Amino acid sequence: MSYRTAREAFMQGVRALIPLVPGVVPFGLLTGVMAINMGLSPGTTMGMTLLFYSGSAQMVALQLLHTGVVPLAIVITALVINLRFIMYSASLAPYLHHLSRRWTWPLSYILSDQSYALCSLKLSSGELGRFAHHYYAGTAVAMWLSWQSSVLAGIYLGASIPETWSLSFAIPLSFLALLVPGIRSAATLGAATIGGLLAVVAVNMPYNLGLVTASIGGVMAGLLIESIRKRPLTTALTPDVERETQ
Repeated sequence: MSYRTAREAFMQGVRALIPLVPGVVPFGLLTGVMAINMGLSPGTTMGMTLLFYSGSAQMVALQLLHTGVVPLAIVITALVINLRFIMYSASLAPYLHHLSRRWTWPLSYILSDQSYALCSLKLSSGELGRFAHHYYAGTAVAMWLSWQSSVLAGIYLGASIPETWSLSFAIPLSFLALLVPGIRSAATLGAATIGGLLAVVAVNMPYNLGLVTASIGGVMAGLLIESIRKRPLTTALTPDVERETQ
């Protein structure tokens, strides 16, 4: 539907995002709790949250910091994890490129998986009308506030947890919870399997670079499987095309 005003579009975006908040809050709480239990100050934790604004990358960075990985490896790992945002941005660019920088820069920063999922189809169909970017802003701002608030709540919750309570198992479990729903094809299954195997094999690599190796290997495996799956279709279509051109 097309919206009559920018405010209406923005508020509709907020309302569309609200049902997704309960799935985000637990991970934000866990991120805040784990950061405090690893010795980070509340200010450092919130600064990290504002800088990253990527739950998965932030949780990985916390785990790598905890195990003493060199900073360069942490940066590379975070970049690999966030490569999907390049595809998100490229997909949204045709519908938002006409906006001025005072819009595109903030909207780029608050891009999230949830906002992209809610807006991509609506933008491509044109149903949002001329206030499409306000709808997107509504989903993105609501998501940003939900994440920041849940991490902040986790910081104060973590400060009240006794040091004798070991929560080091929580991050691996949370990543399993994020991973399993995302396995929806042979490519994602192959990427998860190869990445997991490489992580185990490379666990003793110097500078704790096993996770970086596993991440890159998993991505490459997924791309290879996807290309192999598409190849037979392309090969089968080639003779038909050649016959039509003769």
